[in-house]
Amino acid sequence: MKRVRIFLFILMTTAVSSAFAVSQPSIHFEVSFKEPQAHYVEITMKIENIQRDFIDVKMPVWTPGSYLVREYAKNVEGLVAFSGDHAPLATEKINKNTWRINSGKKSALTVQYRVYGFEVSVRTNFIDDSHAFLSPAGTFLYVDGFLELPVDVTILPYVSWSKISTGLDPVDGKPGTYHATDFDILFDSPIEVGNQDVFTFEAAGVLHEIAMVGGGNYDSDRLKKDCASIVEEATRIFGVNPNKRYVFIVHNYQSGGGGLEHLNSTVLGASRNGYQNERSYVGFLGLVAHEYFHLWHVKRLRPIELGPFDYDVENYTTSLWIMEGFTAYFDNLLLRRCGFLSENSYLQALGSDINTIENRAGNQVQSAASASFDAWIKYYRPDENSANTSISYYNKGALLALMLDLKILAATNGEKRLDDVLKAAYETFYVQQKRGFREQELQTLIEQIAGTSVSDIFDAAYTPGSLDYNRYLKAVGYEVIDYNEGRELPDLGITTSASDGRVLVTGVSRGTGAWDGGINVRDEIIAINGERLDANGKELNRVLQTAAIGDALQVLVARDGKIRELTITLTKDTRGSFGIIPLVNATPEQQRLGKIWIGGR
Repeated sequence: MKRVRIFLFILMTTAVSSAFAVSQPSIHFEVSFKEPQAHYVEITMKIENIQRDFIDVKMPVWTPGSYLVREYAKNVEGLVAFSGDHAPLATEKINKNTWRINSGKKSALTVQYRVYGFEVSVRTNFIDDSHAFLSPAGTFLYVDGFLELPVDVTILPYVSWSKISTGLDPVDGKPGTYHATDFDILFDSPIEVGNQDVFTFEAAGVLHEIAMVGGGNYDSDRLKKDCASIVEEATRIFGVNPNKRYVFIVHNYQSGGGGLEHLNSTVLGASRNGYQNERSYVGFLGLVAHEYFHLWHVKRLRPIELGPFDYDVENYTTSLWIMEGFTAYFDNLLLRRCGFLSENSYLQALGSDINTIENRAGNQVQSAASASFDAWIKYYRPDENSANTSISYYNKGALLALMLDLKILAATNGEKRLDDVLKAAYETFYVQQKRGFREQELQTLIEQIAGTSVSDIFDAAYTPGSLDYNRYLKAVGYEVIDYNEGRELPDLGITTSASDGRVLVTGVSRGTGAWDGGINVRDEIIAINGERLDANGKELNRVLQTAAIGDALQVLVARDGKIRELTITLTKDTRGSFGIIPLVNATPEQQRLGKIWIGGR
């Protein structure tokens, strides 16, 4: 009797489990291309077992890693919905990125729509007759309240295309079908469809695929070798590589750049004929290093504000100076460690960051933390006055990372550095606690490892103004010098460009004679002190070379079709020319720490 009861219980449990499995909600997309030459992709979304009076389907307004509301829903058109028996369902758009489907508790429904894509970038769709790049956040709708659902995507390439490249997991036995465990994974997995040149390499125990789109003069063997070196060096920092497979999607243009990180892949922009130029090639490797470093630092180790995501609105954080800035520090450091940059070239790269920050008037206005928080409204929307009001959290964050690295090195006699902090943070917050960190928690962790306070550097991240680089550099035998120190030259305070034989003002610097005297961006400079300017600006340069600080210039401009004469008093050029050099008479201990910091191979 007991056996029968047990058997009946097992049978009933199995039946209930099977029924439950059948009734689980599921979503499947089919992607096809009827008119790629017109820049459209066709999407069919099949929703099963979400039985409600109505279902809201939504399009994200932004994509992780690119902090700007891009309103992807603007590219959606022709959205219709049907029940499982193909009966039309009433649909209405209830806000900018949400469509309400009156599903009437139907267990199965189909949504069809098309998306226009013709914007060249690493974060937006681009479709033409040669290939399609799909940014998932701008392509796939999700059911409101069901972001955690697993999803399958079947891709039907255009008739003349033969390859699909994506970090999504392929589904066994279903060619062209890929699986994501939830929509966060789907939205973080870009898709390239076309005839891209695909080659692979293995590094750090991970299979890597490089998909080269648009041709180019690259050497695939050299790329595989050099990318593998970067992968191994980056993995060495964190001690583990969390991927089994990783995909580089590289779009090669006549002139291109930029990148966007993802959990299991990245999208890079490059100049197709720049691979044989050593400087351009090393620059590309720097982009590879930057985006690859992100697979740990931001995609897994992250501020608590950056995940789980709200795809409807901005997700604010003050910590982009840490996430992007530290990554911008390590990309060049990885190149140095791999031997792609000489010591001098590496120091020049750091010097370039210093010049970018210190010669920007906005450095006295905006802090690195504020730049992070306001990325949504400022960094991706620069205007003619941005240089006077803002800085880049990339550059300044990299310099703050430099200061942290050097302070940790000095405080621990070279036993620890920023590498150790990131490895410990990754293990603590991502692996063990499975959550994002708060800035104070990261600062506390750094201080535990360094054995000293780093509040000076974290305070500097929240304070506009110049950084005290030499306080940290001298400890490792280097210093920043200003080659312009003591120079007394006049400055008008404008930047210009030549257009149609005219000299046009493109920027006016805060605190200069042009700023005080009222020169505007888009003014045409016609004459100075009665001398007609030539189109290439040589006359302007001649005037400045023969003038002195305090001289008053009569500047004739055309503004909105009217002629105006302005009196501009020349001020001192305060721009520096900064460089990092070895410290004269550095002690053996300083030299030892310097070799640890910048040793390379």
